[in-house]
Amino acid sequence: MSLLETVSVQCPCCWESIELVVDCSVPGQEYTEDCSVCCQPLVLSVEVDAAGEPSVGVRPEQE
Repeated sequence: MSLLETVSVQCPCCWESIELVVDCSVPGQEYTEDCSVCCQPLVLSVEVDAAGEPSVGVRPEQE
């Protein structure tokens, strides 16, 4: 298990695939990060399971 994992997600604003670096040392977190393609603010919800695998939910900030 690595403390930093790269996760690919689809931006809900421009529909492009973007890569995010997730800190797996925190089991549950929510934060805002701009899309690297369209620069729209995205709210990321990250959950890390017992095996250290992250799952990321993405939604536009204005939702």
